[in-house]
Amino acid sequence: MSIGLPEIRDLVDGEWGAPAVDLVLALEDPATGEEIGRARASAPEVLERALGAADAASGRIDADALDAIAAGLEARLDRLAELDAFATGVPLRQTELLAAIVPGSFRLAADQIRGGALRADRGPVEVHRLPLGPALCLVPWNAPAPMAAHKVANALAAGCPVILKVSELTPYSAVVLAEVIAEHVPAGMFQLVHGDAATGARLVADPRIKAVSFTGGVPGGREIATVSAPLLRPCQLELGGNNPLIVLPDADLDTAARMGAELLTTLNGQWCRALGRLIVPATRASEVTEAIGKRLEALRMGPPMERATELGPLVHSRHARGVRAALEGRAHRTYGTPPDRGNYLAPALLAEDLGEEVFGPVAGVVTYDSVEDVARLANAGPYGLEAYVCGADTEFALAVARRIRAGEVKVNGSSVMSLDLMTPRPAWGVSGLGEEGTAETLRFFTGARVVGVEGRFALHTS
Repeated sequence: MSIGLPEIRDLVDGEWGAPAVDLVLALEDPATGEEIGRARASAPEVLERALGAADAASGRIDADALDAIAAGLEARLDRLAELDAFATGVPLRQTELLAAIVPGSFRLAADQIRGGALRADRGPVEVHRLPLGPALCLVPWNAPAPMAAHKVANALAAGCPVILKVSELTPYSAVVLAEVIAEHVPAGMFQLVHGDAATGARLVADPRIKAVSFTGGVPGGREIATVSAPLLRPCQLELGGNNPLIVLPDADLDTAARMGAELLTTLNGQWCRALGRLIVPATRASEVTEAIGKRLEALRMGPPMERATELGPLVHSRHARGVRAALEGRAHRTYGTPPDRGNYLAPALLAEDLGEEVFGPVAGVVTYDSVEDVARLANAGPYGLEAYVCGADTEFALAVARRIRAGEVKVNGSSVMSLDLMTPRPAWGVSGLGEEGTAETLRFFTGARVVGVEGRFALHTS
């Protein structure tokens, strides 16, 4: 299926241009593994222009403009879904659902402005939420359009000039996003650049950037935090997870199997909240893994652009090699037969806990004898992003969930979405720094200014 990929373009200070730097990495069609060109990066002088334009830009984007952006993106949902499916390997049936997040992010940001999120007055004392300044939004390759929309919408709503850099592996949907945004915001308030980690590092190092929102791996997050520390610059870092699914002794087998299979294969296992560890009673390990395996073997593995496909290829051969390397020399079982061509990988369950995020359809199986051990097992290791509990007794499952050190713990659920639209998306340990969420991301891009006439809380020492 040919979808007509857009030309990869920068948008800098209101002007479009082609990224001038060819990277070593080849872009691929994940479904075939064929090279389709070179990855591109914005030239250093273009990055300097973008930084200068962002530093000089000012002015809030009002709620009506955000709604207009949402309307423009709504008209392009099919295009966004196709581009993300092609580039990431995620089945179209999934990217179509995720594409709805794109206009929704701008509408939510508009609603927050109208709802007074940028003011929090205490009686006669004014509390203003003001933009921090130029914001850098660094977006990964696994869900490029939704993640870019969430970050950019909130930064613009806060009044921050935005520089968006997307992954060099998946540059396409960002161009469509930028085309729509550029119609409704002044030049310099939104800019799009391209490149790899070196491009991101160059932007992060510049003191004109006053806030960094990054979703990606732990090593990249550490680098951003290290560079930002001397600047005392706020960072919002959503990083990795080795997320546990705790199957309690009374768990319904079908529910456990559904959760396990979905958490292994949503976004082809390429998401930070995917299953990393299946924690299961020793007495039920065989039946639970067998039930999960049956569901996995029933999935149709194939090209992401075909509507019947339920499990697609990994994003790039480089990434596929890394996931396969995690399996080498370890006892594991795979489920299903992948196509001969392309970056496909059959889902796998290992007989051990890898202890780290794999970012593919791979999980370790950990058994327990006493339910008293499950919290200790779930909390082992440095991560604390997401966790899942499966149990027939909901109250007991909730009690177990409250003992898990993770930003969010879902009971009997495996949705890619948060438990509630307005709850935060926190992270513990090395899984992140600073909360994300509908309200939290808008707030991240702002600082407070308090103004008022001295009143009843005054205290004078002379």
